[in-house]
Amino acid sequence: MHRLTTSLLLTAALALAAPPPSPEAVFGHRMGEDRTALDWSRVVSYFQALETSSSRIRVREFGRTTEGRPMIAAFIAAPETLRRLDDYAAIQKRLADPRITPESAAEKLIAEGKVVVFITCSVHATEVASSHSAIEFAYRLLTADSPRIRTILDNAILILAPSINPDGMDLVSAWYRQTLGSRFEGTPPPALYQKYVGHDNNRDWYFFTQSETRAIVSQIHNVWFPQITYDVHQHSQYASRMFVPPWLDPIEPNIDPIIAQETNMLGAGVAADLTAAGKTGVVIHALYDSWSPSRNYPAYHAGVRILTESASVRIATPVTVLPSQIDAQALGYSPRERSWNYLEPWLGGEWKLRDIVDYQLIALESVLWQAAVRREDLLRNFYRIGRRALERASPWAFVIPPAQPDPGALRKLLDTLQFGLVEIEQTAEPFQANGKTYATGAWIVRLQQPFGAFAKTLLERQRYPDQRERPGVSPQRPYDVTAHTLPLLLGVDVETVEAPAAVALRPADLPAQASANLLPAADSDSWRALNAAWNAGRTVWRSPATGDFFIGSAPPNAQPIARPRIGVYRSHEPAMDEGWTRWTLEQSGFAYRTLHNEEILAGNLRQSFDAIVFPDQTPDSIADGYRRGAMPPEYTGGLGRTGAAALKRFAADGGALLFFNRSTGYAVSALDLRLRNVADGVSAHDLYSPGSLLNVTLDPASPLCYGLPNEIAVWAEGSPAWEALKDSPAQVVARYPESNLLASGWLLGERRLAGRAALVDYPLGDGRIVLFGLRPQYRGQSYRTLKLLFNALLLTGPHR
Repeated sequence: MHRLTTSLLLTAALALAAPPPSPEAVFGHRMGEDRTALDWSRVVSYFQALETSSSRIRVREFGRTTEGRPMIAAFIAAPETLRRLDDYAAIQKRLADPRITPESAAEKLIAEGKVVVFITCSVHATEVASSHSAIEFAYRLLTADSPRIRTILDNAILILAPSINPDGMDLVSAWYRQTLGSRFEGTPPPALYQKYVGHDNNRDWYFFTQSETRAIVSQIHNVWFPQITYDVHQHSQYASRMFVPPWLDPIEPNIDPIIAQETNMLGAGVAADLTAAGKTGVVIHALYDSWSPSRNYPAYHAGVRILTESASVRIATPVTVLPSQIDAQALGYSPRERSWNYLEPWLGGEWKLRDIVDYQLIALESVLWQAAVRREDLLRNFYRIGRRALERASPWAFVIPPAQPDPGALRKLLDTLQFGLVEIEQTAEPFQANGKTYATGAWIVRLQQPFGAFAKTLLERQRYPDQRERPGVSPQRPYDVTAHTLPLLLGVDVETVEAPAAVALRPADLPAQASANLLPAADSDSWRALNAAWNAGRTVWRSPATGDFFIGSAPPNAQPIARPRIGVYRSHEPAMDEGWTRWTLEQSGFAYRTLHNEEILAGNLRQSFDAIVFPDQTPDSIADGYRRGAMPPEYTGGLGRTGAAALKRFAADGGALLFFNRSTGYAVSALDLRLRNVADGVSAHDLYSPGSLLNVTLDPASPLCYGLPNEIAVWAEGSPAWEALKDSPAQVVARYPESNLLASGWLLGERRLAGRAALVDYPLGDGRIVLFGLRPQYRGQSYRTLKLLFNALLLTGPHR
């Protein structure tokens, strides 16, 4: 037995002594080689092979993707650090919460701790370079022995995710190989490269809808509290070769200034290292602001989040950019001219995948080097940010009264906050604040807690600054949207209390989900229970007076409701809103079928569907689709006149057509509706709502409004608004008020929307066309306006 044990140990030692395999030896090509594509299974296998051959790396699966692929992270550090990973995670946790760590103890932990850097790659799957870079960078860290690399390994823990969208990696690689050598080489695939949300997968960092986001936040961020999170991206071919922070204004006001300054420091350091390495076309302080938490979870948890954006190629196919093709102007700089933030312009030439990798490798090492040499500063500032959060004077707290019209939305709000490590308490007795009495059981979110900034940015109303170079000119667009107020999106009453109140508090309980024969129309969870009842073959009734549902038995005035047969239109041009629509329907249990051009063109739609949904996308993409020659023939074309005629027949025969936001333009034009969009053709100088929450008044007599109050806020993002033309049968369901339209975000040109229709129910034959001048299922967050959508799905007429 002793000889066998010795032999096994010797074999293991010899195996460990074998050098890590190079990327070229495993993949058969250098990383960043032209026209190469990676498969996720091989990437995973490569990192596992690195782990078996080096004591500097540990590979961990931390979750599964939407389609079930493993998500992995490589922990890279000095061997003695990796042997004590649990100890370093404990240090991070103690530094993250100054309430359990006095300053004297913090200094000892700072001296002992390691700076944690989390690097994420290829969240957008057509941006393939960063996965190549991650593979080569990992190999370099495991095999190099320079003083610089030793300093990084000794002082930092790198958590490297070679892709946080493995599903998309495989989809894009398969499409790229399929089109390689054809005229369509390098085109993006005609499908969302994340099953539901496509490019929006990095805008899911405060509502946590997708499997990938939930895994990253719960298993990496909430365990390791990285001091630095670095997302590696790509952007347009025709401007800078790489963007690095500092960000443009505005910086969201709940981000601690220490974080903002460290972001400036790290980004400028990367730019300096790129320039010193002879890399031109590096721009800072341009293109991207730091406003929306949808992609900035770390900044509200005491960590820096930086981003680089490299110029793209055509997936992995080189491009040649002529000087005349360089953009004349981009946000914050001119790509054709030297300026303080763009010191060495790149003015054209050949650009390859390997060029992107070369830039990214410099940036990756720069971030790690800066983190390593400023280890103590970053750890101390991490602790200080938590101390500053505890010292917040005003507001004291947000109060969520126990009596809420939508218990399901209340549960979602509380769960979202807790998932983001926000501490919630409940009152053990009534208390006085704001000149009123709050009942026992009210939920209290005090802001004197380490991650109170996360709660504050989600619970307060946003006032985006008027970003224009000077008054009277067109606005400077935000990078993402301008509002993220969850109480307005969800329909939950939340109140701010400025001064501390004397009240007995206890740990919070989430409200229990009701289980009863009665399903109130106001409760978002009723829709899930409704679909469960249909799945079980039970009879469902609805009150025409209140909109409430009844399962099994019902009051005399209730009417039986059949399950709607739903179609969701999917054009050949991928639309993220289509994916969000599918995700939203599935979350509430609705059955649906995806409906392509061919089935609509064939007609006879009423035989198979009661309601057809057209998500937000441009009218041209619905009517015409990809032009001939732009994609393989099977992916070209749209609905044309034949499709429009089939949709008209469907509505006339009792079906319901639902159009969201921009797709309403197709409906008005192709279906000859007597409406005029007052926003059509108006410049941003005169009307601008780039993702804001606007107030509307609802028609309480409309069955679309069951379960809703008379006034709500709706999501407006370049949205239409209508006035009815002469003899129009349109029924206005939601109307903008005459003044005070803005609820949260940014709105210019209020007068153009005042009094106009935001939601129209348009009868046609025995059916109807419902025009949503909004995105009722916006990124899975708009629980309040989801009721408008779900009610519309049930409003089909008789089938002739």
